[in-house]
Amino acid sequence: MPSSTEIDQVLRQKAEAKEIPGVVAMAATGNEVIYQGAFGKRDLSKPDAMTPDSVFWIASMTKAITTAGAMQLVEQGKLALDTPIGKVLPDLASPQVLEGFDAKGEPKLRPAKKPITLRLLMTHTAGFCYDMWSGDMVQYLAKTGLPSITTCKNDALKTPIMSDPGTRWEYGTNIDFVGKAVEAVSGKRLDAYLRDNLFVPLGMNDTSFRLSADQRKRLVGMHARGPDGSLAPIPFEMEQEPEFFMGGGGLYSTAGDYIRFTQMILNKGKGNGSQLLKAETVATMAQNHIGELSVTKMVSAVPGATNDVDLYPDMVKKWGLSFLINTAKTPEGRSAGSLAWAGLANTYYWIDPSRDVAGVILMQVLPFADRLCLEAFAGFERGVYAGLGAAGGKKAA
Repeated sequence: MPSSTEIDQVLRQKAEAKEIPGVVAMAATGNEVIYQGAFGKRDLSKPDAMTPDSVFWIASMTKAITTAGAMQLVEQGKLALDTPIGKVLPDLASPQVLEGFDAKGEPKLRPAKKPITLRLLMTHTAGFCYDMWSGDMVQYLAKTGLPSITTCKNDALKTPIMSDPGTRWEYGTNIDFVGKAVEAVSGKRLDAYLRDNLFVPLGMNDTSFRLSADQRKRLVGMHARGPDGSLAPIPFEMEQEPEFFMGGGGLYSTAGDYIRFTQMILNKGKGNGSQLLKAETVATMAQNHIGELSVTKMVSAVPGATNDVDLYPDMVKKWGLSFLINTAKTPEGRSAGSLAWAGLANTYYWIDPSRDVAGVILMQVLPFADRLCLEAFAGFERGVYAGLGAAGGKKAA
């Protein structure tokens, strides 16, 4: 068991010092929650204390869930990892690569050399980017008047790709197309598909694209970190009447709900009494699918949204089917070959199958990869592993 006092101390100190507004953290093995804590305020402009059932925008933590839904359809033969996705999504049948801009500032486009596949989308090697890490895409959106992805307007998906499919890892809007593929072959909107095939079976009753009245009462406010380090509440809400449900970042959830999803991965596709994915599918998702390519530093082009992102800069990092994979043990104790990712407002999770442990830590702070939020995450994770070490490592299977 992790020493909850040690973790409590780290998180409480950060919240009391107003280094972070508020935080919920939870860790679990495949069969039990081993840590839970909530500290600070839901919103610095209001009196409400943070509670374990507080509702957060989990942003890109949505990606693993959308991908799991798509992998159910791969198992059923309705989707295939390596067939050109243009057969399912005609908009992706003939992708164009942005090669920069001419002297007049007009975009220079050329046809891609290879088709886009579901596997390339799931691994962020299809060529799509996010404008917040691409100055060229910032310029392209300004030139064309296309909306940004967070508007959840279909036109936001009409961007070119930045490189030929399969040639480099670049984080981007890929999983939004995975969500579109789920809709195309299941005949359901993404919200309904995920609800029926993942959320209801797993008992994730607080996870949704649209906020219910009850969730709204427990909603955590968004905060912006100023240049001087201070925190200020800012208005923020994902589009509640979206043209498309954003499979790459649209979900709201709680720590308890997301832990259920991570436990399903730890338990090889089984959760809450249901086998939602085959064991071999989960094993496949956890493998390196980018070969010799590596995950690279993400350099901010929109400082209000994100800092530069360079997790474990000295380590080679790979990508599975929607997961970051660390190839060596981390300073906090996470085993090599573990799975992880994050959400833009400083929400983070990891899944360590070899130690049978997963953790989720949720805050609502912009920009992403905030130093003090990352310190809170590291302190939480270290505490979890220190407790596991004291308990003699992994329990017998």
